[in-house]
Amino acid sequence: MTASVERDKARIDQWLWFARLAKTRSLAGKLCAASAVSINGTAVVKANQAVRVGDIIAVPQGGWRRTVRVLALGIRRGPAVEARLLYEETAEPARLAENAIWEPLLEPDVSRE
Repeated sequence: MTASVERDKARIDQWLWFARLAKTRSLAGKLCAASAVSINGTAVVKANQAVRVGDIIAVPQGGWRRTVRVLALGIRRGPAVEARLLYEETAEPARLAENAIWEPLLEPDVSRE
């Protein structure tokens, strides 16, 4: 079967990974579980939350908060040039609050020394 199937929705953790807004799908899931990601202004609490073309997604990346509009859902994690076609920036990245204490979600495992 060579015909591609158009999807109308995708999992948010998978889409963040495809769009290269999260380094790993596991990290994308942890961002969702921490309610750090929002879709159309509503905080995401589960990694399987559906995302559709046209949705506005806000996601933290380092010390910045990026807000993007979903243009396509994607079918794989491709090169950065391909990933950039999945979204458009709706606003300039905003600096996270200076007084907020940023803690990485993935702590280094110190027990392996």
